Amino acid sequence: MKNKMLMSPAEAVSKLKEGNRQFVQSKVNIGDVSEAIRRKTFLYGQHPYAIILTCSDARVVPDAIFSAGIGDLFVIRVAGNVIDDHQLGSIEYAAGHLGSPIVVVLGHTHCGAVDAAINHDPEGYIKFITDEIKKAIGDETDDYKACVLNVKRSIEVIEHSLDIRHIEEEEGLRVLGAMYDLETGKVEFL
Repeated sequence: MKNKMLMSPAEAVSKLKEGNRQFVQSKVNIGDVSEAIRRKTFLYGQHPYAIILTCSDARVVPDAIFSAGIGDLFVIRVAGNVIDDHQLGSIEYAAGHLGSPIVVVLGHTHCGAVDAAINHDPEGYIKFITDEIKKAIGDETDDYKACVLNVKRSIEVIEHSLDIRHIEEEEGLRVLGAMYDLETGKVEFL
């Protein structure tokens, strides 16, 4: 059973921007993590206003970056914020069944996975990640530009999903990109 969107995509983006503004200005996380919200989400389920696909980098913490609390964000993390069937399935679930109105692919400055794709030829399982990033960035060697290209590639993959496209057309779901600056804490929506 599908839930209707909780708010418009524009309202969700506005809420993310305001949360990031608060984060940049604060010294502590102000998202609601109270016993009351834990109980509410336990009893009535989760209704996140945004789906965030981001990197596993420990310096990128979406709940803090957007001043969000328990139940606010549906976060999917994978090194290099690349996307495969597992991430697509998670996005389809959150958009189709939880009513989240937006998907944000959140890249960040100084991404180690992007650096590995540009400057190294890793072995092992990380190669699956860097190969995906190489598809996104081609011959780009500028770190920031490569990170943005990588975000855009993930957006393209998401929007090629038939279920996601259907939710976009029927419900108004929006898929957008953003870059988080590790130094300033600010998020720039692309």
